[in-house]
Amino acid sequence: MDLSIIIVNYKNKKKLESCLTSIFKADNQDLNYEIILVENNSGDDLYELVKLDSRLRLFNLPKNLGMGGGNNYGIEKARGEYIFVLNPDTIIKGDAIVTLLNYLKANPGVGIVGPKLLNSDNSLQYSCFRFPKWYTPILRRTFLGKYFPGHINNFQMVADNHDLIKEVDWMLGSSLMFKKEIVLPNGQVWSPRFDERYFMYFEDTDICRTCQAKGLKVVYNPEAILIHDHLRQSARHPWYAALFIDSLARNHIGSGLKYFCKWGLK
Repeated sequence: MDLSIIIVNYKNKKKLESCLTSIFKADNQDLNYEIILVENNSGDDLYELVKLDSRLRLFNLPKNLGMGGGNNYGIEKARGEYIFVLNPDTIIKGDAIVTLLNYLKANPGVGIVGPKLLNSDNSLQYSCFRFPKWYTPILRRTFLGKYFPGHINNFQMVADNHDLIKEVDWMLGSSLMFKKEIVLPNGQVWSPRFDERYFMYFEDTDICRTCQAKGLKVVYNPEAILIHDHLRQSARHPWYAALFIDSLARNHIGSGLKYFCKWGLK
């Protein structure tokens, strides 16, 4: 089998249905693929969706493993040579899946590739980034950010041409493709997995950084395009209240601390 598409669901059934429809309608040519749905103990009943197509496989988890853990579960069940981690709030455009897959096959030095993302209104969504400094999350989450717009813009690669294929530090985990087993330049084999110490947030930054530490490239490929109906939920409350009333914000902050403890402050 060529490809396993992994979609972790958590209370997102309606968007998931639209995502699946877009996959089936996409220009996938003669691609031999499966779709693995990981229901992360959210209570959504997805059995009726599985009936849509024989390529769908559903796994209901007994507890919420988080984004990284849920995706890892799907990867372990995958039968495809390549893995496409996909969020349920995405819509495939044209031949995006085949474009990413063909690029990976043609470029063995690339460990992870991701597409260009658009917002629901078709405007550009910044989805490739430079690695954060220890103070980047502080600037992004508080009023201090307005005093350092240059740093935020540099982090988000705002001035870069987002219509060119390029090597980047990391990309949003909403749509990442990689080989299930990668032979590294030193001859060893790497099986890409998310670090499950991050329940949510920073797991995408971490896997991209691990990929580069293994001697492989992380590449943004805008020839593949997806719609990402993304809500930055960890920043939905004022910074001074979020830590006390918002579990998503606490997860974000906690994951940030774990990330910088692992990789250092630079």
